[in-house]
Amino acid sequence: MKVKMLSRNPDHYVRETKLDLQRVPRNYDPTLHPFEVPREYIRALNATKLERVFAKPFLASLDGHRDGVNCLAKNPKSLATVLSGACDGEVKIWNLTKRKCIRTIQAHEGFVRGICTRFCGTSFFTVGDDKTVKQWKMDGPSCGEEEEPLHTILGKTVYTGIDHHWREAVFATCGQQVDIWDEQRTSPICSMTWGFDSISSVKFNPIETFLLGSCASDRNIVLYDMRQATPLKKVILDMRTNTICWNPMEAFIFTAANEDYNLYTFDMRALDTPVMVHMDHVSAVLDVDYSPTGREFVSASFDKSIRIFPVDKSRSREVYHTKRMQHVICVKWTADSKYIMCGSDEMNIRLWKANASEKLGVLTSRERAATDYNQKLKEKFQHHPHIKRISRHRHLPKSIYSQIQEQRIMKEARRRKELNRIKHSKPGSVQMVSEKTKHVVAVVK
Repeated sequence: MKVKMLSRNPDHYVRETKLDLQRVPRNYDPTLHPFEVPREYIRALNATKLERVFAKPFLASLDGHRDGVNCLAKNPKSLATVLSGACDGEVKIWNLTKRKCIRTIQAHEGFVRGICTRFCGTSFFTVGDDKTVKQWKMDGPSCGEEEEPLHTILGKTVYTGIDHHWREAVFATCGQQVDIWDEQRTSPICSMTWGFDSISSVKFNPIETFLLGSCASDRNIVLYDMRQATPLKKVILDMRTNTICWNPMEAFIFTAANEDYNLYTFDMRALDTPVMVHMDHVSAVLDVDYSPTGREFVSASFDKSIRIFPVDKSRSREVYHTKRMQHVICVKWTADSKYIMCGSDEMNIRLWKANASEKLGVLTSRERAATDYNQKLKEKFQHHPHIKRISRHRHLPKSIYSQIQEQRIMKEARRRKELNRIKHSKPGSVQMVSEKTKHVVAVVK
């Protein structure tokens, strides 16, 4: 004989707070819930409104430099350690947890043009206007010792940028040409150049580590292969590119920050057309850095703001600004993907949350479940006009807002002129040029 028993554990029906509130079992049969969609819509609307209410991205300001902050670098082995170089030749090492400067070095005479950390985090390199490359210990000197660099390399020309290899004791500098150096030698292993203009930035690929890219003042973005010691490809844009950044998750994707207010994401296997054109800034874009997830990047602009772009979207999802923030020169996304740092002209380094409304600290299981539920609701109703308007709305400074309106009028005028030219020309003689292709002048191999 078979006996069936019903077993009900009271712990399954009492809430986590151990109060006298009983859980109510739900039947998920859709016929029993005819108003489920309207109810979820109201919840999504409230979640979107609360997200904007709690959007307070600014966390802290690291004040201590006596001149504009020109470059930033992260320590690959420590989330809390950040390095910054200023226009007066000073390098500071910061502790983000304590939000204090733990060490100051007078590294160069004139601007600190570039700073990068060694792949193991034990030392860092700086280049400046005094034509030198210097290597410094990450840990400070012992009590009574003077602050001296481990190695100093004196070059023939000014170095404008530096980047370290991700796995080997090799680094690259740029100026009149791209030089590859071994840490143990005082002369470059190889020098690569393509053209005669000064090169402003050089970056190693984090995945295909033998690849590196540079951008020059003659509007070129050049890709190099360190194994062949030769340039691979060159793409020429309408205006000058200030810097590039490689996607840490997709080996062949990089994003270029351009003087024409746009950012261009390229696939290095097909440089004829950018994968995406990111348009929202109203002045020259000076720096760009990817999040560790590779799904978003942050850009710094001369228009006194920073913006966060999804890789596959042409418009930014977030814009950060403060009243006192001036032209933003450099920006970095921390290695835990939670915070963003930017350095600007008025001598400050600012720390921001990557998600403006995210709650900091430890979340309880119920808070995490509520957050995930609200996120799914917002994704479900994201294209509804009312929710879309609230989630996209941002308060902007008057200068940026007026420039956006002006550029919108100019863009509409150019589009109207182009349509009129096609309309009053012989059929087929004038072709419509897409936004992606109109900014690429040529690709040289």
